[in-house]
Amino acid sequence: MRVERVLCPNPGPYTGPGTNTYVIADDGMALILDPGPIIDSHLEAIRHALGSDSPVAVAVTHTHPDHAPAANPLGSEFGVPVYGFAPGLQFEPTDTVADGDVVRIGSTELTVLHTPGHTDDHICYLGEDVLFTGDHIISGSTVILEDASAYMDSLETVEKVTPELILPGHGERITDGRSAVAAYIAHRRMREDQFVSAIASGATTVGDIVDIVYEGLASALVPAAMHQVGVVLLKLAKDGRIAAWDGDVLAATRLTVGTERA
Repeated sequence: MRVERVLCPNPGPYTGPGTNTYVIADDGMALILDPGPIIDSHLEAIRHALGSDSPVAVAVTHTHPDHAPAANPLGSEFGVPVYGFAPGLQFEPTDTVADGDVVRIGSTELTVLHTPGHTDDHICYLGEDVLFTGDHIISGSTVILEDASAYMDSLETVEKVTPELILPGHGERITDGRSAVAAYIAHRRMREDQFVSAIASGATTVGDIVDIVYEGLASALVPAAMHQVGVVLLKLAKDGRIAAWDGDVLAATRLTVGTERA
């Protein structure tokens, strides 16, 4: 199996150096994974990375605009199917894939792992010695979540099967995959403990927690931190670790630990 990374020229605070597109080839056939946004120079770089290999499919890990919009145009250009878990903004799979499905590229088999949390539709692709993680696990940072409970479950899912090599959707390759997944799980548990501790110390709103836990955070990243805290608070309430005096942890005028009420 030949894997070539094509770095998309879309760097930013949420994309790092840019989106990693992967050309995965074997036996003269190739899959284009996460082709990214529609940027002419990037599409040309993908075509160049194919070399003499013939595309058999285009696939995405999820439908965020830094990963998926170029999938359908490339699928049409090459006359090949477009794989994804579900449709999304600027993306429509011609063939949906589900947990446990196998995508074949020559003699290479990639198994689909449904890994919700970053998004509901997120999937990873597992080969014999590599895991393509999209935004489930990235290099050099943690990820923004939609569902913290689902995300922890998904981390535990990949922890059971992760090979040493992880090829993420952003950042450099991760050569100690098992340690990386364990570190992600430990980090998420640490954040949960920090939020509970902040509430126990007097934080009563999402903003209070951001100020305490993310002290000194750049102003451009505060909205993402507010979102992240809110998502984790929902998990903590579900787990019974916190409660809100008005019953809504996101609209609460006062958060409390455990099941304490006013």
